[in-house]
Amino acid sequence: MFSMTGYGKGEFRENGVELTVELKSVNNRYLDLAVKCPRAFLAQEELIRSIVRESLSRGHVDVFVSYTDGREKEKSLFLDKNLARSYMAAKTELKELFPELTDDAGLAFFLRLPDVVRATESGGADETLVEALKSALKSALTALSEMRRAEGERLNEDLLSRMKTISRLRDEIAERAPLVAEEYRRKLSERIGEFLGGKVDETRILTEAAVFADKCNIDEELTRLSSHIKEFHSICGSERVGRKLDFLIQEFNRECNTICSKSNDAKITACALEMKNEIEKVREQIQNLE
Repeated sequence: MFSMTGYGKGEFRENGVELTVELKSVNNRYLDLAVKCPRAFLAQEELIRSIVRESLSRGHVDVFVSYTDGREKEKSLFLDKNLARSYMAAKTELKELFPELTDDAGLAFFLRLPDVVRATESGGADETLVEALKSALKSALTALSEMRRAEGERLNEDLLSRMKTISRLRDEIAERAPLVAEEYRRKLSERIGEFLGGKVDETRILTEAAVFADKCNIDEELTRLSSHIKEFHSICGSERVGRKLDFLIQEFNRECNTICSKSNDAKITACALEMKNEIEKVREQIQNLE
C-alpha cells in the first residue's frame, strides 16, 4: 500500500557533471505531472514524464531538475547589437541633457552592460547529460516510493484498526436486530391490552408484528457489510489500492444509510451512526492512497 504524499531526491555527480532531481507528490485523483527543468532539458520533458509514469499511477507530482556542467568545452558568446545600439542612443541623449557629465563609455563599459554580451547555450543536453538525468530521476523515484510506502503502511494500520471497529459495530447491530420485532410485538400487545381492557387479538398482533419485522429487516445489509469487510481486508494486501477502496467505501456508506433508514430501534440507530462516523474517517484516509 502506497500513500500519495512524499518527497524524493536523486543526484548524479561524475566527470564534472552535477545533476539533481527532486520529486514532491501530493494527493490527486489522477496522475498529474508538473516538470520544471533548465532550457537544456526541454526536449527531455516527455522522457521525464514517461519514466515517472512507469513508477507512479496517482498523485500530483512536481519534478525539479537542476544541474551544473563543469566539463571543459568550447563556449560561444552572443553580441546583442540592437541592445548595444539602444545603450549608445541612451548615452548620447544623456550627454545632450547633461553636457557636464564625463564621457567614459569605452569598450569595457559596454562589455559590462547587462545582456549586451552573454554566453550562449550549445543546444540541448548531450548524451552524458541525458544519462545523468535518467540516473538521478530513477534514484529520486526510488526515494519517493520508499517514503510513500512507509506512509502507506502507517495508513494501512489505521484503516485496519477502523475496520475492526466497523466490524464490531456490525456484529452489535446483528445481535440486536432479531430482538426488535419481538419487543415491538410485546409493546403493541401491552398497549392494545391497556386500551381494550385486557382483550387482545393475538392473531392481529402477530400480523402487525410480522409486517413491522419485514419493514425493518436488515439481514441483507448486514450480509453485504460482512462481504465488504472481507473484501476490504483482501484489497489492503495489494499495493495500488486507492481507487478500489474508494469505490468499496461508498458501498459501506450505502449499506449503513439503509440500516439507519430501516431502523426503528434507538440502539441500532446509535451503532449505525457511529459506524457512519468511522466510515467517513476511512474515506478521508483513502483519499491519501495511490
